[in-house]
Amino acid sequence: MVSTRETVNELLRRIAAGDPGRIAELYAEEVSWKLSWPAGDHTGVVPWIQQRSTRAGVEEHFRLIADHHVAKQISAEVFSVLVDGADAVVLGELRNTAGPTGRSYEAAFALHLTVENGLVTRHHVYEDSLAVFRAFAENAGEPVRSRAS
Repeated sequence: MVSTRETVNELLRRIAAGDPGRIAELYAEEVSWKLSWPAGDHTGVVPWIQQRSTRAGVEEHFRLIADHHVAKQISAEVFSVLVDGADAVVLGELRNTAGPTGRSYEAAFALHLTVENGLVTRHHVYEDSLAVFRAFAENAGEPVRSRAS
């Protein structure tokens, strides 16, 4: 049986490689999905911010992220991976450039994952959504920076 840590490490490798189909393979058919964005429809500015609950939805999420960022300017630094049984928390920071505006942003994040039978069944992200939104919104000004305290 594959451990939670092994699954999370493989997921992080696949996310870094940027292949949405390969990323989605590590998710269960049904997924508890949560993004820490305020209520409302953000799809006009950040189209990947949507309710999801399936593996196919996970693939679409990662495809939309790739489609809306400058390819050579997508990165994430993982500071720590904490594992307790089936649960894992990944702490880090994203550094990306919004394709539509050319604005760069940095956003701290925490990703809570649950792994069952080698597949991710929970994907809850807590991130600086304002930094991401400002990078994509028209007339939002200079690059947005967020630092974890």
